Amino acid sequence: MYRAPFPAQLSVSDRRVIDNNATDVRVYQVWKGSNKFFLGGRVIFGPDVRSIFLTITLIVIPVLLFCAFVSRRIIYAFDNHLGKLIIFILILLTVYDLILLLLTSGRDPGIIPRNSHPPELEEDGSTMSTDWLGSQSSAGVPNLPPTKDVVVNGVIVKVKYCQTCMLYRPPRCSHCSICNNCVERFDHHCPWVGQCIGKRNYRFFFMFVSSTTVLCLYVFVFSWVTIKKIMAEYDCNLWSAFLKSPVSGILILYTFMTAWFVGGLTVFHLYLICTNQTTYENFRYRYDSKRNPYNRGCVRNVCEIFLSKIPKSKSNFRAMVRVDSSSLFGSTMSLARPMSPNIRKKSFDIETGKRQAVVAEDFEDIHSQIDSVGGLERCGTQPRHIIQCENSNWEISPNISVMSAEFAMEQGFKDREKVCKKGH
Repeated sequence: MYRAPFPAQLSVSDRRVIDNNATDVRVYQVWKGSNKFFLGGRVIFGPDVRSIFLTITLIVIPVLLFCAFVSRRIIYAFDNHLGKLIIFILILLTVYDLILLLLTSGRDPGIIPRNSHPPELEEDGSTMSTDWLGSQSSAGVPNLPPTKDVVVNGVIVKVKYCQTCMLYRPPRCSHCSICNNCVERFDHHCPWVGQCIGKRNYRFFFMFVSSTTVLCLYVFVFSWVTIKKIMAEYDCNLWSAFLKSPVSGILILYTFMTAWFVGGLTVFHLYLICTNQTTYENFRYRYDSKRNPYNRGCVRNVCEIFLSKIPKSKSNFRAMVRVDSSSLFGSTMSLARPMSPNIRKKSFDIETGKRQAVVAEDFEDIHSQIDSVGGLERCGTQPRHIIQCENSNWEISPNISVMSAEFAMEQGFKDREKVCKKGH
């Protein structure tokens, strides 16, 4: 129904200026989202990447305490080789858990590249929202409908238009306000991994949460085994055993509390996987009371998550793009120029190509404000500034024309105010 518009035809002079001022940079260097890139754009994190260090600390420190203070008693309590195997499995689980954490946090979760221009109406027979069609019958200026109907497995699903990314989000896609990106099969933004959880990293996220649960239970069990061995060796009560190995008591308390959190999260996401839901859909739509169009049965749902091929990233963050330095400078100057708070002006963004039309009501407000300053009659002695050009073949780009019009409008108001003050 909608397609991206074709770029406007540039004059020879405009092309020459763009070619002279253009700079070749990589995509991640001009990325409009809030992501953090490392290793030359090979690794992508969310804006809250620092939280991953807290998560690593919460995993590594208990393991180090276990290895430093509890492992000796485990080795002595069991056969020499069996005790060393228990410690080796613990270290292996920890490394595996950290690798899954990095795979979840340091990869593209399924970001959909944003468009540089809004889509345009196209006759392709797509279904538009009936509410929008009714509003367009009374409106003079057509605009993009906020939603569009898409059929998924015989069920009509409404997809929304994203004003930031200037695209219609695919089904199960949502815009993350933290990362400022539209993410495919958006589940949630996890602060513990500092990244969105979407189509390309949900598998690793579930494996990370479940392996963390196993790690907590592993430390919890063998910490209890150490306490039981101390009670049998010294023939003492539980409190005395805790005093002889206080680190074991601390680990038991810590892993017990943590296992409830990550264990509950594992069970919840296991339910979501079996019913083919996301966290966002579960809290927002509640498929319990209506049909879930994505549910294909428990076995197929599990296979879709764990056995399907992970799609390639739709964004090549290391690709080279040419950026016009003059347009970036012009966009910065337009944002930095002070604007009168009493006059609503036409706003635009050169980088994204966004346009907001000034309707007739805005012109009425401008005329009323001019009359309040002093009226056109009082300023009638001021001659109009008319500039005539003998050469009418100059080609001016639309961006420069808009900027010139805004500057002339603002300067005209200032001149009229000065003349009116002198008249008083």
